[in-house]
Amino acid sequence: MKQGIHPEYREVVFKDSSTGFMFLTGSTRYSKDTVEFEGETYPLITVEVSSDSHPYYTGKQKFADAGGRVDKFKKKYGM
Repeated sequence: MKQGIHPEYREVVFKDSSTGFMFLTGSTRYSKDTVEFEGETYPLITVEVSSDSHPYYTGKQKFADAGGRVDKFKKKYGM
């Protein structure tokens, strides 16, 4: 690989905001937020959907409304 052009690759923790599920993986994403995970401190990236909350993987809907989007849609379209 050419030196100096690629972002730093590090271990980060991704946290599902709807279920609290966390997992450790490698990523080039950067975050100032940190979390204690399995005895170590890692950068924390918060996501709205992960395999723990996505209906495709769970077979069911775990959350109905993230951030008032359903109410906003109903208000906008008069439902």
